[in-house]
Amino acid sequence: MAVLALEGAVAFELTVPCQVFGSAVGENGEPLYETRVCTVPGKAITTGFFGQMRLETPWGLETLATADTIVIPAHDTFLDEPPAEVLEALREAAGRGSRIASICVGAFVLAATGMLDGMRATTHWMQAAELARRHPRIEVDPAVLFVDNGSLLTAAGVAAGIDLCLHIVRRDNGSAVAARTARGIVMPLQRDGGQAQFIQHEDPQDTGTALQPTMAWMEANLHRPLTLEEIAREAAVSVRTLTRRFRAQAGTTPLQWLLRARIHRAQQLLESTDLPVERVAAEAGFGSPVTLRAHFARMVGASPLAYRHAFRTRADESESGSVT
Repeated sequence: MAVLALEGAVAFELTVPCQVFGSAVGENGEPLYETRVCTVPGKAITTGFFGQMRLETPWGLETLATADTIVIPAHDTFLDEPPAEVLEALREAAGRGSRIASICVGAFVLAATGMLDGMRATTHWMQAAELARRHPRIEVDPAVLFVDNGSLLTAAGVAAGIDLCLHIVRRDNGSAVAARTARGIVMPLQRDGGQAQFIQHEDPQDTGTALQPTMAWMEANLHRPLTLEEIAREAAVSVRTLTRRFRAQAGTTPLQWLLRARIHRAQQLLESTDLPVERVAAEAGFGSPVTLRAHFARMVGASPLAYRHAFRTRADESESGSVT
């Protein structure tokens, strides 16, 4: 894993991939990733935005030529044209099959390579309009925490970099390893909602409005049909109040949150058990395999069986001792 530190790099986002990937270990505690911070050759950088530090690293752009994954954190000169040698190194790495991910306004560097043209991407919501103006061929979505296009990934601002890195760990190694990594850094494996909850968030006017008990109850009852009315009764509020609180605190509706929770449960079962799809559908509360397949394909981009096969293949590779 190569973390590309450009002049004015945001210190927090620079260390996020190092922390997350460094915390990802196998069953026996063996490291699953080797992470290197690299810069333009022969140049020490000064971190920017909030507080300054001088950073020197022994690794230059040649590190990108051998990296399986490259992460581009934010930097305070993101509106300037990136160095030509950086863009060329990124294009060559992508041509070799490297996965490239950006965090926050690091998306401006990835966009400058031209590789995001025709794709959906995100960045910090405050800079989304500028990214869309400069790169009209990119479908900029300011409302999500991250976008996964396969080999190219983009994350929203700051802490969304953690979400993206945990997503990569899960994609590579399955939910058990990702959950263990998330616990180690004291983060939820999956935050529901997106940037919309931060753009339009309004503090609830009522006291005692935390949704965590209601969400925990919903997760414990995923296997059976749940209606808005039943969820509202459990939360001891009206349906209207329940919907308002979910939009304010989770950035989505109760039923959309429930659907995502059921998809997550199905993913966990497909990754960690040999249950037939019919049983997975029942355990996750979809009622029938047909319903599961329809929602799974729309939200995950693969059929349940294809998803299971992909994660079993990755698990076999992990057990063989391969390190990314």
